[in-house]
Amino acid sequence: MEFIDLKAQYQAGRENINARIQAVLDHGQYIMGPEVDELEARLAAFTGARHCITVSSGTEALLISLMALGVKAGDEVITTPFSFIATAEAIVLLGATPVFVDIDPATCNIDPTLIEERITERTRAIMPVSLYGQPADMEAINAIAYRHGLSVIEDAAQSFGATYGGKRSCNLSAIGCTSFFPSKPLGCYGDGGAIFTSDAQLAAAMREIRVHGQSQRYVHTRVGVGGRMDTLQCAIVLAKLDNFDWELKQRARAAASYDALLSGKIGKVARPRDRSSVFAQYTVVVDERDRVRAALHEAGIPTAVHYPVPMHLQPAYARWCDPDSAPVAQAMAARVLSLPMGPYLDDDSIGQVCAVLLRAAGSGAASCRQD
Repeated sequence: MEFIDLKAQYQAGRENINARIQAVLDHGQYIMGPEVDELEARLAAFTGARHCITVSSGTEALLISLMALGVKAGDEVITTPFSFIATAEAIVLLGATPVFVDIDPATCNIDPTLIEERITERTRAIMPVSLYGQPADMEAINAIAYRHGLSVIEDAAQSFGATYGGKRSCNLSAIGCTSFFPSKPLGCYGDGGAIFTSDAQLAAAMREIRVHGQSQRYVHTRVGVGGRMDTLQCAIVLAKLDNFDWELKQRARAAASYDALLSGKIGKVARPRDRSSVFAQYTVVVDERDRVRAALHEAGIPTAVHYPVPMHLQPAYARWCDPDSAPVAQAMAARVLSLPMGPYLDDDSIGQVCAVLLRAAGSGAASCRQD
């Protein structure tokens, strides 16, 4: 059993993917070829944002967004401690300080009720992460940002295709960023990412920053980076985009199968009714996780932990935070467990996973609110 079956996905879309790759090989425009503009137009239309800027990775998307906002040394950016390290990494690379706000134990997303007390005169932005495939409470976060004159960057690396209040993730705030890392719900065959905004000035700045700050060839109007997404990777995402709606439905089917077998028996990350998830991960909450995970491994079932060590406890980042400042994130880091997930995961496999999980968990099953 695969944790995420990328081989099955390729076989299903092989003809279209190969044709898209061959088209790039034929025209030879490997950097900023026509597929770049085509993908940006399709992604913008999908999300409802006015502008899409493809970039070389999800991390670069965050970095370029912060640069476009003018975030610099001495500034502060509020974010969650419970995410992949890239969220804080982009802040620190600009000399700014990540201010970690603890998470909601139900969703594992940043707790908006704790944000306002962490805002200072140095705060420039709030960067919530749409963890496990579903957005954070963006309405509450946007309202806080508006009151304090701050920008919001949604780190939507795991949630492209999800919705909140009827709007698509990546179009829920001033800026949305996503990743096309191969294991994401919409992934390429290497690194890639995209930035979304409806602000024309921000979009123009981001387009310049991704090509070394050029406003025109060899005219550098701002400091930038080499952040372009390769044409080949854009072509692959275009091919996968043709089947994306079907894959989202299949992810929802797989999650519903898990729900039916585990409901009331195993805790899971809550999914509030005002938003949807694309199930980048299907994450349960268990006690004695190492023992449970070992039993699944023994049965040939792969699992993952997202994430075992919160960012405020990582050695390189501990200087910016009191180690006791995010107790909920620390507690959840010891209990979350991600199960195999994807559009090509069949119900028989899900049944096998759940049977082993329930036997292994036993008294180790954890309680978790399931709104």
